[in-house]
Amino acid sequence: MSSHSLPPSGGTGLAGTEAGELAGRHLLLGVTGGVAAFKACELARELQRRGATVQVVMTEAATRFIGTATFQALTGRPVYTDAWDGRIDNGMPHIDLSRGADAILVAPATTDFMAKVAHGLADDLLSTLVVARDCPLLMAPAMNRQMWSALATQRNVSTLRADGVTLLGPGSGEQACGETGDGRMLEAQQLVEETIAFFAPKTLSGRRALVTAGPTFEPIDPVRGITNLSSGKMGYAIARALRHAGADVVLVSGPTALDAPQGVRRVNVRSARDMLAAVQAEVAGQDLFISVAAVADWRVANAADRKLKKTEGGAPPALEFAQNPDILATIAALPGGPYCVGFAAETEDLEANAQDKRRRKGVPLLVGNIGQATFGMDDNELLLVDAQGMSRLPRASKTALAHHLVAEIARRLPQARC
Repeated sequence: MSSHSLPPSGGTGLAGTEAGELAGRHLLLGVTGGVAAFKACELARELQRRGATVQVVMTEAATRFIGTATFQALTGRPVYTDAWDGRIDNGMPHIDLSRGADAILVAPATTDFMAKVAHGLADDLLSTLVVARDCPLLMAPAMNRQMWSALATQRNVSTLRADGVTLLGPGSGEQACGETGDGRMLEAQQLVEETIAFFAPKTLSGRRALVTAGPTFEPIDPVRGITNLSSGKMGYAIARALRHAGADVVLVSGPTALDAPQGVRRVNVRSARDMLAAVQAEVAGQDLFISVAAVADWRVANAADRKLKKTEGGAPPALEFAQNPDILATIAALPGGPYCVGFAAETEDLEANAQDKRRRKGVPLLVGNIGQATFGMDDNELLLVDAQGMSRLPRASKTALAHHLVAEIARRLPQARC
């Protein structure tokens, strides 16, 4: 049995992910004239919190909503609004400003600005920058619902997408005009998440993945139950990393306080049997199944239909237990089923127990949590167990571990199926 580890923290190891998911990226943030321009202030801050440097370019109309001093204070960089700006030595800000950028992100992108870009118009600094760019263009539409649904706008949307422009949104909801519908600009956190996903290697593009996460809850009576300390953080991080890698992701989740990752479809369940039913309903056509959830091994067979009352001097209720279905083994046994990855949380002999569990479940890869205090924690250390031996992912944040685990799975996925 071989044993090896991935690179230590630092360099190409895990530390780079923890340092900021946009570390080393330089983004040109274009701001156009819409009421949603105020969201670009938070967006500039959040992009920098994730490690990016941000250069703001505004249209003249945008300055009617937000002053240039605001963005200069937020980014520590001068803001550009004029194609004739003398601060660029060669007099070509429309060329120079985008040359060092990893991407141009226009947020908000108004109806007018989207029409300009679709037709190649270049009558101000930002539109000229976009036409003269040699980097990707991302746009976050923001407009009234009727403007978004207008035939001309939808023609422009089709043109932009055909030209390789990435549209982030729009969302749907209450708008500044008091109406409700499509056209609302995504929130800053959503745009940051979409930007991170844009830059992630698409190692699972075109793949479909099904993930379970969180605890299960087995009722004793209508107000009490048996559960565990799983927070769902690892499973949610894996679902997010899969989506970043280009997969179409379904997350079957037990009760947690976590928000579903951006772009991931979540199915909420409660008990182990609920979770199995949801997984079976979703598994057809999946390429990958990752069973991260901490599923209860037993349920109360004689659960009460009303609250069990404590009586003075009375005996505690006599609970009878029945074994829950084994979700991972059930899916692994499907003919032509997905590539299956299981998780193991052990209190002793992790290596032996994990390898034994992998064989019993009939899965090609089993991931063991190293250490007992992992539930609810933000970091972890993982042991990967397959037929070739064992390897470790060094201690890091669960976000970082999830990305490295997904990279490991992507490398193995074409080689075998359950």
